[in-house]
Amino acid sequence: MSRPVVHQAAALLLGYPDEDWHARLRTVRAALEPVPGAEIGLLLAFCDLAGEQDPLEWAARYVATFDRSRRRCLYLTYYTDGDTRRRGAALARLKARYREHGWQPPEDELPDFLPLMLEFAARAPEAGTRLLTEYRPGLELLRFALAAYHSPYADIVEAVCRTLPGRGPDSRKEALALARTGPPTETVGLLPYPPHRQETPR
Repeated sequence: MSRPVVHQAAALLLGYPDEDWHARLRTVRAALEPVPGAEIGLLLAFCDLAGEQDPLEWAARYVATFDRSRRRCLYLTYYTDGDTRRRGAALARLKARYREHGWQPPEDELPDFLPLMLEFAARAPEAGTRLLTEYRPGLELLRFALAAYHSPYADIVEAVCRTLPGRGPDSRKEALALARTGPPTETVGLLPYPPHRQETPR
């Protein structure tokens, strides 16, 4: 298993399925097929399923999955910080961390958007894996929520979680308890971002 390949593929597959969706799926499949590993199998299965669907229908599924439920949010600091001032500081830390490694994400997207975090992990594997591990409780909560929703996107998040060191939580309750402790923080001198509109998951 190649961790950066999994992270880059997941970043592309978790993005909004626009008019180039089927071309994106072909690109991801071509990159994954030579790589062994159970995680790769999960991603390829997703590509097979998504490739059989009409892009407009798949886009509607994407919106229903990620934009209409607080439990299936793609913004990972939401799971640890909710709609609080603390979340603004967490977003500022993420931007600073990207800059430390010479990466400037798009200005029109929040830095805790999971596809962005995965792209960073693909570009800076050591630092990116540490970052994803810190936010693993949020990832696991997203995974449990997608599985409960019977969403094929659960396989993508499952593949990402399998690339991370250590044991993951065995239940949503355990993941929620870990998320409430939050990742390690340092708040001195950081200016907050405006809070996201959603609330802490329950």
